[in-house]
Amino acid sequence: MKPPKHIISAATIVINEHKEILLIKGPRRGWEMPGGQVEEGESLEDAAIRETKEESGIDIEVTKFCGIFQNVNGSICNTLFLAKPIGGEPTTSSESIEVGFFPIEKALEMVTWKNFRQRIEYCLTEDLHPFYITF
Repeated sequence: MKPPKHIISAATIVINEHKEILLIKGPRRGWEMPGGQVEEGESLEDAAIRETKEESGIDIEVTKFCGIFQNVNGSICNTLFLAKPIGGEPTTSSESIEVGFFPIEKALEMVTWKNFRQRIEYCLTEDLHPFYITF
């Protein structure tokens, strides 16, 4: 029997001092929070920080672990963190064609891919922390 292969990702809900959320627009999924796969030997928090910088140009400080969304059939665990910007400038990359900070309500309307909006809503609702959602 082969050992299971799982994908672990780390994503951030970055909120600035104006209560705006950082979003990136990817070529495949549209607007979403920055994040991506955790590399071998990397902590979840370090992956969240690295992915946010790579995809948006923004340096962050993680302020809270929020929870996990687990795609059971896809063997994917998505970990989610709240963070605040501490430097950098919004910059596009090979993974983002647009980057910006948006008011929360507008940002939630912009995020339309699968359950990504729900992920943001759960992260913004502290009474739910920590959460563990399977789908």
